[in-house]
Amino acid sequence: MGLSSIDVVQQVLFGIFLLIYMFTVVGNILIIIIVTVESKLCSPMYFFLRNLSLTEIFYISVTVPRMLKDLLDHDKCISFIECATQLYFFCFLGTTECFTLAIMAYDRYVAICSPLLYTSIMTRTLCLRFVIGTFLSAILLSIGQITFVFSLPFCGLNKIDHFFCDLLPVVNLICADTYTNEITILLYGFLVIFTPFVLILVSYIKILAKISNTAGQKKALSTCVSHLTVVGIFFSTTFFIYARPKKMSQFDGNKYVSIFYSILIPLLNPIIYCLRNTEVKQSMRKLLRLCY
Repeated sequence: MGLSSIDVVQQVLFGIFLLIYMFTVVGNILIIIIVTVESKLCSPMYFFLRNLSLTEIFYISVTVPRMLKDLLDHDKCISFIECATQLYFFCFLGTTECFTLAIMAYDRYVAICSPLLYTSIMTRTLCLRFVIGTFLSAILLSIGQITFVFSLPFCGLNKIDHFFCDLLPVVNLICADTYTNEITILLYGFLVIFTPFVLILVSYIKILAKISNTAGQKKALSTCVSHLTVVGIFFSTTFFIYARPKKMSQFDGNKYVSIFYSILIPLLNPIIYCLRNTEVKQSMRKLLRLCY
C-alpha cells in the first residue's frame, strides 16, 4: 500500500527517496574504493567498514527500488514469490548488519584496551572468520525464519500496509494460529538484535572501565562516536518494531519508523564515517587530487 495514496505526495516522496538512494549507493561505493586503494587504511577497522558499506548497498537496494516503482505505479501488486524473496534478503542483510556492528565494537575494544596486542589478536585470519561466520549465520537464520513463515496458509484480503514485505505485516496475513510465528520472531529478534546490542554495550562498558581518567574516556569515546551513532539509531528503531507485543506491532506508524533502519541508516553510514573520520577524509582528498 506504500507510504501515501495521494499522487502529489507520492511524486514528492519519489524525488526524495531517489536522491537518498543515489547518495547512499555512491557514498558507500566511495568508501569501498577509498579503503581498497589506500594502503594506510588496511587495519581491521576499515576491513569491517568496507564490508559494512557493501552490505548497506545491497540492504537499501532490497526495498527502495521497488518502493520507487510503486510510488509511480497505481498497480502496487507483488507476487507471492517476489514478496518472499524480498523479505528473505531484507532479513539476511539486516542480520548481517547487526552482527557486523557487533564485530566492529569488539574491534574498537581491542584497539583501545589492548593497543600493543591489537595486530596479534585481530589477525587477517580472524577477521575473515568473523565475516564468513556473519554471512553463514545470517543465511541460515533467515532461511529458517522465511521458510517457516511462508509455509503457512495465506488467504483473504492480502494487503500489506507497508512500503515493502516486512516480517510482521506478512505474518498478520496468515490464516492460521500465528502464536508459534510470534515466538520465533521474538527468538529471531533476540539472536539478531538483542544479542549483538548487548555485545556492543559490553564492549563500550569495558572500554570505559579500562580507562581510569575522564579525559581518557572522552578521547576513547570520541574515536567510537561514529559507530555509537549508527548503533543507537539502528538498534533503537529495530527494537521498537520487532521486540513488542502483537497489539503494539499493529501500530499504524510502523512503516514510517521502518524508514529509519531500512533507508536512513544506509544513508548515514557514508556521511558519518567520511565526515567524522580524519583518515578517510584525507584519503578522499588524495583520491580526488589523483582523479583531477
